Amino acid sequence: MKILYLHQYFRTPEMGGGTRSFEFARRLVAGGHSVDIVSADPGSKRRLGWRVEELSGIRVHWVSVPYSNNLGFFGRIRAFFEFSVLASMRSRVIDYDLVFATSTPLTIALPGMFAARIRRVPMVFEVRDLWPEVPIALGILRNPLLKLAGRWLERTAYRSSAGVVALAPGMRDEVIRVGGLNPSKVIVIPNGCDSEIFGVDLRKERAELRGAIPWLGDRPLVVFAGALGKANGVVYLAEIAVKMRAIAPEVRFVVIGDGAERAALEAKAESEGVLGVSLFILPFMPKQDVAVWLAASDFTAALFSGPPILYRDAVQNKFFDSLAAGRPVMCNFHGFQSSVAVESDVGIIVPGDDPLSAAEMLLSRLEDRHWLSGVPERCQRLVDTRFSRDLLAFKFERFLLTSSVSTDGRE
Repeated sequence: MKILYLHQYFRTPEMGGGTRSFEFARRLVAGGHSVDIVSADPGSKRRLGWRVEELSGIRVHWVSVPYSNNLGFFGRIRAFFEFSVLASMRSRVIDYDLVFATSTPLTIALPGMFAARIRRVPMVFEVRDLWPEVPIALGILRNPLLKLAGRWLERTAYRSSAGVVALAPGMRDEVIRVGGLNPSKVIVIPNGCDSEIFGVDLRKERAELRGAIPWLGDRPLVVFAGALGKANGVVYLAEIAVKMRAIAPEVRFVVIGDGAERAALEAKAESEGVLGVSLFILPFMPKQDVAVWLAASDFTAALFSGPPILYRDAVQNKFFDSLAAGRPVMCNFHGFQSSVAVESDVGIIVPGDDPLSAAEMLLSRLEDRHWLSGVPERCQRLVDTRFSRDLLAFKFERFLLTSSVSTDGRE
């Protein structure tokens, strides 16, 4: 099968960020399929033309569409539509017999539907977030006409697809409802665990990292690694760190990443006297480096701030990286991934509006050495039975093959 894989923000492990598309695509190639990925070049500088390279057998077509989390609303919209036009044009010179388009943004459906129509081949659409409902809930999308257009595009994308991949059960239910689809055409394939990066033995690297940093040493360590956007709620971690310093000053917090809320986080931590004392902020880094920090940690944090639609079906990369590393995770919300963590006894849910209680709950687990010692085995069980990249990629491949002979997912 020859697959045109559309993903505006495709990333490899060396780049950092989510690598779901890379992991699935390279396994498709290993299975004998041909994969062309069309994506926006991660470089921030504008350049003309396309850059094509082969990565693990995948042909990646890069085009320059500068984007960052610091862009305003109209800057982001412009980037989304610019990429849609360029990706549509690129699809005309690529050979394929199935289109796979993965959001976000939702506008990826435009080149997906175009590419499917001009070659008369099926499209499979992947829903990573429920757009436009998420930006509407965040207050980013306010214009009534844009809301109407977004909902039209969402419904049209679902109905134009031979199959739809959802990352969580709640997303699947919403796709079926909005699109009026036959349930057999919508499958749940969650994010997976990169065991080849986070599940390897990093005890030596852990010891070297802890030994090289004076403020860390053998102290308890909580790590947050990921985007610092409006919805990520990382400022709350600073509030927890403030309360923790009062009851257990030896606990250290590390935030790894970048985004629009970084300045707010720094300001909060500095004003409360924990910045550079018990809370430390490090820049965005590749996954291999993040893996060492997770190996050195005792706990990780996966946070959200905002209405329930943001976290109800959350499948954050940081959560699955934590599982692969065998580390427990602290969540401040009730949703799909936090329920998995609690039910499998590899994490806790702390209050989202009471940093003192959150700090006390976290400290209780940090001091429970018996419980902590059993977490790696329980995490591994989850990885092996539910979230292995190999298992999920096999399920993904089977779904694409089934969808390739279908063109209508409606009831």
